Amino acid sequence: MGNIVSHSCVKIINVISNGGVFLKNQQLIIKNFIFFLEYKMDYLREIALFVAVARTMSFKRAAESLDIPTSTLSRRIAGLEQAVGVRLLNRTTRAVELTEAGQLYYERCRDIVEAARVAHEKLGEIVEKPRGRLRVSTTVEFARLYFGPIVSEYVRNYPDVTLEIDLNPNRVDLIAQNYDLALRVGQQPDSALICRRLGILRTALFASPELVSTLGAPSRPEQLSNYPVIRNLNAPQSDVWILSRNGETVEVPVNGPILVNNFGFMRQMALTGMGIAMLHEPMVVSDIKAGHLQRILPNWVVKEAPVYALMPSRLLPAKTRLFLEMLSARVSPQLAATYETNKSQNSIVPNMK
Repeated sequence: MGNIVSHSCVKIINVISNGGVFLKNQQLIIKNFIFFLEYKMDYLREIALFVAVARTMSFKRAAESLDIPTSTLSRRIAGLEQAVGVRLLNRTTRAVELTEAGQLYYERCRDIVEAARVAHEKLGEIVEKPRGRLRVSTTVEFARLYFGPIVSEYVRNYPDVTLEIDLNPNRVDLIAQNYDLALRVGQQPDSALICRRLGILRTALFASPELVSTLGAPSRPEQLSNYPVIRNLNAPQSDVWILSRNGETVEVPVNGPILVNNFGFMRQMALTGMGIAMLHEPMVVSDIKAGHLQRILPNWVVKEAPVYALMPSRLLPAKTRLFLEMLSARVSPQLAATYETNKSQNSIVPNMK
């Protein structure tokens, strides 16, 4: 804070001096004012109160406009004078007048207060009205599944926002890289971020009917070792799959000639009969309905992971808040519907030999 204040003080000195030569009492005012800014930051509110009194030349009228008692206003102005070390107002029973120091102080502080008011209004506009650039990080698969309708509606409703969507599979640092929002799957270890849970994304095993017809469907996880699989290059252990059911957990060594770091391409390989793939359930809803893919070991759970929307702060500008609301309204019901549907349909693939 000290460096920021000192830098600001240099600017204030330049504004007040206007390139001229200070009078001795003016130099004293500036010296005290710098001390005031550095060590009495809680008096900044009093500057605005002083400007209000100086504009009206009346404690009563200023107090009425500020909706505070006259006695409170008078006491706080007296505290300001004590802080800067010089009398700013001459008070009589009939009138209020600016001292020489008060006149100089008013002329310069008036602009500061006005600039602060304008800045506050501009911030209010950002909070209330969506505008500017909205930076969102997500995955290709998540964007393909959910972002089309959301982006279309958002851009149509809020034309003053430029939407920047980063589909880099690597996790970004929201704060360091200045992102407004990120969509992530799995446990969220970064406690510095604010998160909203959107739902549960379940991962399961799928294969083409042709592969099942040729090789049959496994009835136990251990049998997966005898099947070609499409492995995830980004998985911590691409050669070991972990499945669970009713408290039982099985680790299965798997093998396959294809390793892929993209779920979309893994799906394509599964559709062509290249092997069993571990895919997010929402990705293959239409494939299952069309009969292009079948669920393998439907009674076994591969992975259930929460889906989070992450933000760097709870204080969201309108552009972020509205996008998050739209995201929650569309994505959460779809995740819930997919999860419950597949949870109830535990028998998609008949066991074959």
